[in-house]
Amino acid sequence: MQTEIKNEWLFEQKPNEVWEYLTQADLIALWLMPNNFKLILGHEFQFQTKPISSLDLDGTFYCKVLEIIPLQKLVYSWKGGSGNGTISLDTIVEWTLEKHKNGAKLILKHSGFKENNLAVFTGMTSGWEKNIQKMLTHINSNN
Repeated sequence: MQTEIKNEWLFEQKPNEVWEYLTQADLIALWLMPNNFKLILGHEFQFQTKPISSLDLDGTFYCKVLEIIPLQKLVYSWKGGSGNGTISLDTIVEWTLEKHKNGAKLILKHSGFKENNLAVFTGMTSGWEKNIQKMLTHINSNN
């Protein structure tokens, strides 16, 4: 079984514009989920969505900012489960942003999936792609 999702996308926008969509709670909510993210090392935050009982997820993802290199890299933990403190998903999301021609390249590495996370892994693989397309739509509509 694969244990990580890796993908990359090219943007016409400069890295600083894409960075805003990775690091500002109101912009993250436009393309991913409602959240209380703050770009502060060690900040604990949550993403909220509807419960997904088929994946044994209660709809709250618990995260913590682990690394920040401004305009280049953002790493946070991503945990979830069925509720009552039960964590069945314990992963790491790593965003890397690079200059690419006149725009930016965004690289995602979401790692740490275990055997019991196969259905979540499958769902999140396509989910990240759909969500980044939403981000692209929002960024493009603001230019």
